[in-house]
Amino acid sequence: MVNGIRRHWPLAVGFFAIGLILGSRSDALMEAIGRIATTNETVVVPLPQKLEVFGESIPVNDADIAEALSRELHANTYWHSNTLLMLQRRPRWEARVRGWLREEGVPEEFIYLLAAESGFQPTAFSPSGAAGFWQFMPATAREHGLRVDTQIDERYHAEKATRAAARYLKNAYAKTGSWFLAAAAYNMGLTGVLRQMERQGERNYFRMTWNEETGRYAFRIAALKLLLEHPEHYGYHVRPEELWREEPGRRMTLDSSVAHWGRWAQREGVSYRELKRWNPWLRESFFDNPDSISVELELPLKR
Repeated sequence: MVNGIRRHWPLAVGFFAIGLILGSRSDALMEAIGRIATTNETVVVPLPQKLEVFGESIPVNDADIAEALSRELHANTYWHSNTLLMLQRRPRWEARVRGWLREEGVPEEFIYLLAAESGFQPTAFSPSGAAGFWQFMPATAREHGLRVDTQIDERYHAEKATRAAARYLKNAYAKTGSWFLAAAAYNMGLTGVLRQMERQGERNYFRMTWNEETGRYAFRIAALKLLLEHPEHYGYHVRPEELWREEPGRRMTLDSSVAHWGRWAQREGVSYRELKRWNPWLRESFFDNPDSISVELELPLKR
């Protein structure tokens, strides 16, 4: 047991993403999985014989495609700390994120793109300047309706950033006709994807040549879908009490300036740390609001 989380080394690996997808489990295969789950050997993660994401098939019978998927499945299966943290964080956000994606008209499985981008961390930040759940760059965020300035950065606002990402993906899908190509556009930009489609005369992500990062992107999303939907098949065992769940809270609307968020938080019965944890999009210690713009804050329930 490590940090209170039990791990079977080196995981029960993929093993029944396969069975679930195929819809049958032979006694011999189940016995083999049971043996592997309790050994200390490092083993090859088997691939499913069929796999769909976003309602689109991944041609796993193609040797090159299988190798690319295998690379991402191995990388994430054996990156124990990162995968465990995603498993713990996921319950806090999954229902809300799926709901926002559904309302915006994009496949709910784009939650795995979110996992690939930020690992379910609303405050994720990259050296390139991308930030938040969906790792928007500042200019792209503004283009899709998010406020990004010194006081407020809505890239860190889980709901607003999710809806902005959904708008981006819907537009990319309308231009490319494929959710996988829309995902590629999210990674490299829509202009770049359209240029490659024209250059290569293709409209199928898996029949196209990509740069290193975009070429791995769809397979990373697919690997995370397999791992996060059936973690026990890959040897991850997290108890219900070890999951980090959504916390009950309250909302309030504010349309005035705030001279000092710390003192404001104390009057509301919370700490500055709690205020920032619930509203990471607040980027300053004050809020200058001369135009009385309404903002909605989330706070924990009063104790």
